[in-house]
Amino acid sequence: MQKKLAVGNWKMNGLYESLAEFSAMNTACSAPACDVLICPPTTLIRSLVEACDGTGIQVGGQDCHEQTSGAHTGDISAHMLVDAGATHVILGHSERRASYGESDLRIRAKATTAWNASLTAIVCIGETLDERKAFKTLDIVGGQLAMSVPDGATAKNLVIAYEPIWAIGTGRTASPAQAAEMHDFIRAELEAIFGYTIAESTSILYGGSCSKENAKELFSCKNIDGGLIGGASLKVDSFGAIISAIE
Repeated sequence: MQKKLAVGNWKMNGLYESLAEFSAMNTACSAPACDVLICPPTTLIRSLVEACDGTGIQVGGQDCHEQTSGAHTGDISAHMLVDAGATHVILGHSERRASYGESDLRIRAKATTAWNASLTAIVCIGETLDERKAFKTLDIVGGQLAMSVPDGATAKNLVIAYEPIWAIGTGRTASPAQAAEMHDFIRAELEAIFGYTIAESTSILYGGSCSKENAKELFSCKNIDGGLIGGASLKVDSFGAIISAIE
């Protein structure tokens, strides 16, 4: 099993002056028991890489294009992220699936491009509230996993993030039992697709309104290998507490 991982997804938040907050966060998160990755807006990647130098904290991107270059105004390539110092990239986040209509096949193509640029792809999967109420959760999540992750996955180039869409930014959170059930299912699906060795060594993160209040209980569950943290990663006290809860 990989060392556990805490990922801070800053989304469209943060200016250069935000790095002052990060300096305090860096102190609060010194010598964590888990790996720490922060995915800021693209404009801050290089500055954050420099601020993290010598700390062990890694920096990632929030998306990349499936093409390596070309006439794609406003997009960023995987190689550009690497050039800025990123080691990981979030792909298929529910907000991009919903707002930009990103399909599983496009996410699969992006993951292939990310791997070719030596980035670790954090592939997000998860169901809506309507899908859960219709008892389609396992079909939806299993289908997303099978279609969004390319052949050739390894524990070093892939991280899975389970984000129940109904719990993102809503204040609702999957119960530990619900989260554990889904992570057990995803682990089993990974084994069916890629084999036991890769399944057991691939990190599966929970992302769905995780907070300092519920982090310890969630992260004590088997097969929950850390968290993809949104709004709570923007503040030193909340992100530091979540990191401390990951043992």
